[in-house]
Amino acid sequence: MPKAKLIFMGTPELAAACLRSLQSSSLLEIVAVVTQPDRPKGRNRRVAPSPVKVVAIESSIPILQPDKAREENFIPQLRAYQPDVMVVAAYGQILSQAILDVPPFGCVNVHTSLLPKYRGAAPIQRALMNGDSETGVTLMKMDEHMDTGPIIAQESLPIYVEDDAATLHDRLAELGGDLLLRFLPEYLGGRLLPRAQDSKLATHAPKIKKEEGLIDWRKPASEIINQFRGLFPWPGLFTYFPLPFKAGEEPPKKMLKVWKVSICDENGAPGTVLHTQDQAPVIACGKGALCLEELQLEGGKRLNSREFLKGHTLAPGQRLG
Repeated sequence: MPKAKLIFMGTPELAAACLRSLQSSSLLEIVAVVTQPDRPKGRNRRVAPSPVKVVAIESSIPILQPDKAREENFIPQLRAYQPDVMVVAAYGQILSQAILDVPPFGCVNVHTSLLPKYRGAAPIQRALMNGDSETGVTLMKMDEHMDTGPIIAQESLPIYVEDDAATLHDRLAELGGDLLLRFLPEYLGGRLLPRAQDSKLATHAPKIKKEEGLIDWRKPASEIINQFRGLFPWPGLFTYFPLPFKAGEEPPKKMLKVWKVSICDENGAPGTVLHTQDQAPVIACGKGALCLEELQLEGGKRLNSREFLKGHTLAPGQRLG
């Protein structure tokens, strides 16, 4: 039986994990990879390939990197490979119906939620921010709308209390690769028929914005912890640190990023420093309090709380925010 020809479309590490899984299949032939153009990355802003491109280079797979998927010559390039199916995992661009129609079995998307829950760009972060106890991965046949296509396969995964967006991402990436290996051949062989989503149950997971990391100290500590988990490592949780000022001046502030935090069973006026017992500032929330264990003041280094307090004063009664 000839192998099914597959074009893989993806960009970040989650997609790279799925691509690596597909490479182990004896039933599939990856004929090309489509990924975003090389971009500047890191503090030094050096141009670097995407994680998917790195895997493709290592495996000598042909690579396509259009600036825009809607480019006129892109669809003929796809057709030239005569793919049976295309697998899409966090590619980063919206695909036209013309692209979706290129392979006879369509485009199969790896989506990191239990659709129709959390349609959109940030399902991992939103699940954590909402305090969900489980999530999962869905293989979906793509249509012209955002995450609305019929479901090919789906499997759930527990969310642990210690999970953040980084750790949950890695576990979901592994599950996504596993689902592709198990169910994509079944779908291509006609033994698995996609089922329609119930749009009445749909919820949305819009793209994360940097300002969502700002702490509202009026919220319960449990909600702020979920916010921290969902936004770690980017954009991270932050508040504002008061600086010394003269009477009559507008109090100056600097952004204070929180890298590590835990819940304390204490109460007080929201945003107020209750104490710095055990060399860690404890800040009151709407209900409960948070112990700030690792901090970084704007323009400074990331420090544990003990080191931070050696150079910065946080006294009981001071307010953050």
